[in-house]
Amino acid sequence: MSGGYDLNLFVSPPDCNFLCSVCHGVLKRPVRLLCGHIFCKKCILQWLARQKTCPCCRKEVKRKRMVLVNKLRKTIGRLEVKCKNSEAGCLVTCPLAHRKGHQNSCPFELTACPNEGCSAQVPRGALAEHGQHCQHGAQRCCPMGCGATLGPADQEHHNCYRELREAWGQRQERSRALLTHLLKHMRRVHHATNLIRRQLAQLGDFLEEDSTLFVGVPEEEAALEGSSGDGVWGARGRGAL
Repeated sequence: MSGGYDLNLFVSPPDCNFLCSVCHGVLKRPVRLLCGHIFCKKCILQWLARQKTCPCCRKEVKRKRMVLVNKLRKTIGRLEVKCKNSEAGCLVTCPLAHRKGHQNSCPFELTACPNEGCSAQVPRGALAEHGQHCQHGAQRCCPMGCGATLGPADQEHHNCYRELREAWGQRQERSRALLTHLLKHMRRVHHATNLIRRQLAQLGDFLEEDSTLFVGVPEEEAALEGSSGDGVWGARGRGAL
């Protein structure tokens, strides 16, 4: 990975003396070797992890003898650079040394939404507008006391009075429909009960009449048997006499 600054970052092409021979970018944290060649600190350390010689002259390099070139670093820090978000629309230019400070306040810098649970990345300048519509924004209970917890998007349209009134109306409709159904069922049950009562009464009358007929028959048969018996015994008795 390149250890230097990208050339496209600078407003004007940098002097060739400010370029690193390893990454070909503008020197970042420049260090000088004993041989006099200068490289980005990150670049030369990565190079020395594979080889122990200077990338330019191949002379042996000792890490302890490398020196930070602070004067050159300050010179490079004064070079004019474009904002990191120039492609997003930021037109600000500033010295390289102040670039990070501008980035921390640039309205085009992508910033994470501070609301817990929201993963959106929005430009800093649009963060306030995003917060007004963010579904994960600060929530609060309904001020009318319905108990609902509302986010910013819900607070604008929430009308618990209307919702409760509609729910109450629907419940009344269901209650009326249920009551009508129960009344119809009770009428059918009442009709069936009256019919059964009349049939039981008719059955009782029929059984009563049948009982009277059944009880009267043996008495008549007994009377007939008695009269015929008297005749037989009387005849026998007269014969005997």
